[in-house]
Amino acid sequence: MSALFQPLQTGGVTLENRIVVSPMCQYSAVEGLAQPWHLIHIGGLMLSGAGLVIMEATATEAAGRITHGCLGLYNDEHEAALASLVTEARKLSSAALGIQLGHAGRRASCRPVKDRNKGESLPPEEGAWQTFGPSAFGIDETWHVPKEMDADDIARVTQSFADAAQRADRAGFDVLEVHAAHGYLLHQFLSPVTNHRTDAYGGSTENRMRFPLEVVRAVRKVWPKDKALGVRVNSTDWHPEGQSIDEAVAFAQQLEAAGVDYVVMSAGNLAPGTQIPPATPGHQVDFATRVKKHTGLVSMAVGLIATPELAEEIVSEDKADLVAIGRAMLDNPRWGLHAAARLGVDVDYPPQYLRARPNNWLGFPLVHPDAQPVQATRQIDRPASSGGWDRPDIKTTGN
Repeated sequence: MSALFQPLQTGGVTLENRIVVSPMCQYSAVEGLAQPWHLIHIGGLMLSGAGLVIMEATATEAAGRITHGCLGLYNDEHEAALASLVTEARKLSSAALGIQLGHAGRRASCRPVKDRNKGESLPPEEGAWQTFGPSAFGIDETWHVPKEMDADDIARVTQSFADAAQRADRAGFDVLEVHAAHGYLLHQFLSPVTNHRTDAYGGSTENRMRFPLEVVRAVRKVWPKDKALGVRVNSTDWHPEGQSIDEAVAFAQQLEAAGVDYVVMSAGNLAPGTQIPPATPGHQVDFATRVKKHTGLVSMAVGLIATPELAEEIVSEDKADLVAIGRAMLDNPRWGLHAAARLGVDVDYPPQYLRARPNNWLGFPLVHPDAQPVQATRQIDRPASSGGWDRPDIKTTGN
């Protein structure tokens, strides 16, 4: 029995399996508004075989967008567009659907991926805007200098997260994830590399946690308990003066106390010139194991988890409860279905794709030579009495 394909409850949501599609920025919104591309992208991933699909980082205010093409959830039009997307996506599969809320802070006002060879930070002639951060210094001399957030800014952004969470609830999402990693605003407050404040929001570990925890508590207050709330955390900044794994675990413990259901343990992406160890398969899984050991939170692992065998090992050996797959899903939007075949698990396919199931297609072992021998007995595409010249030679029960 595959551990990867066992159900799991987080908060009030029961996931059909342990595979999660990571949030992946598409840079395809217009003024924060979801476009047909987003439905095509998310709709395809709802057919991936994952138990949970999480939409990309979505800004809680216009100034919090990474680029002009980033999704927003700060007005009625944004909410209506996402509600329509959720309605359509739910018709495609029973996978849970989540959204990640974030604020880019000093990493906002950036060029999209396709133009970053020209430099990441937007110039004024391309529509740059004022950025915000815990302290008034940029990433380097080529980036904007953010405004150091004062009490009014902190209150405004905190409320923007709560407001966006309410919009996400009304739009119909099952899961909400707060982005506190990858060098974005909440992470900027957490790390001493980017937070040089001397007030109640800077200095000690407790003070640096204050604003992110205020945001999470504001979200928790409005996000329903029968849904699930998670936070993406930076486990380490890979920087000698940065946040450590011990501090990340302490933060996770505070998140648990605040009513969070799960954490995603990521790392890095904070400051230029940081010496980050080479990425290897599962290179961040130990962080998820550490937080799993020291909290009661559901733990999600990330970091070059590209093969079904590695994902199965992580879950079966209790290193993490969930595995989040990103670029491997872009490469193979049926990753979960193909993982089931590799691990010998018989799962349901979308009815429109029945003829591509292992038990219905002679070509499956040619395309997927590492799949287990065909033993699938569910969802036959036609009665056995009609002949099986184009189907593998297996006994089917049609159950």
